[in-house]
Amino acid sequence: MKVMADILEQIVAHKRMELREMKRKLSLERLRQMVERQLAEQGGEGVTSMRAALMASPTGIIAEFKRKSPSRGWIQAEARPAEMALEYQRNGASALSVLTDQAYFGGCPEHIVQVRQAGVTLPVLYKNFVIDPYQLLVARLCGASAVLLIAACLGREECARLRKEARELGLEVLLEMHDERELDYADVLPDMYGVNNRHLGTFVTDVETSFRLAGLLPRGACLVSESGLRSPEVVDQLRRAGYRGFLIGERFMSATRPDEALGGFIQSLP
Repeated sequence: MKVMADILEQIVAHKRMELREMKRKLSLERLRQMVERQLAEQGGEGVTSMRAALMASPTGIIAEFKRKSPSRGWIQAEARPAEMALEYQRNGASALSVLTDQAYFGGCPEHIVQVRQAGVTLPVLYKNFVIDPYQLLVARLCGASAVLLIAACLGREECARLRKEARELGLEVLLEMHDERELDYADVLPDMYGVNNRHLGTFVTDVETSFRLAGLLPRGACLVSESGLRSPEVVDQLRRAGYRGFLIGERFMSATRPDEALGGFIQSLP
């Protein structure tokens, strides 16, 4: 594993401990059986493609459900994922991102289950610190369309292996990078290439990261800019630079009415 900044290192260490407990409660073998039964019941019908939705969308907004973050603390502790996801869908989101990490972000996989049970049909990103195939099975079982793989958390071979296993489960992969040093992960060939403008070690945000890396990523790929997208003007500039997806969380979640904040943001896009 690569050397990581202190905060990210702490998160991943906690994730490993959390996974040990999850496997104790529900074995990998039993979880795999549950997913295989689900796939059989669905008759091969795949989940909604996030990549296709973003490439076809005139806005590409990925609205995120996030109750808290390590940098902000609680944002909306009582927010209900099903209700908010439905409102995001009604107000024009192209896809959804749902935080499923409990310790640092106040989420859980059950939130995606609730979103699907509410009738949300948009693609849903299982957003977590994925470091183990077990989490891919959890993502598939709860109804996610895609999973986030973070280059800073994984060795390149680990990343390639998880990408392959995700594909076998019918899940798309959003590969997240933070700087030029992680560009060698691009040949893992994910479905979407993400650039996080927030450094996961320091939590400092700089949108210039997306502009800087845009021309260094595969031409014609589905590029997603994440974090720090505060204005419609910046999103428009990023689209001109080649991005097709724009993941926005705290800007909407910090509003009294996140759904209205999303709707107003989309209406203000040039």
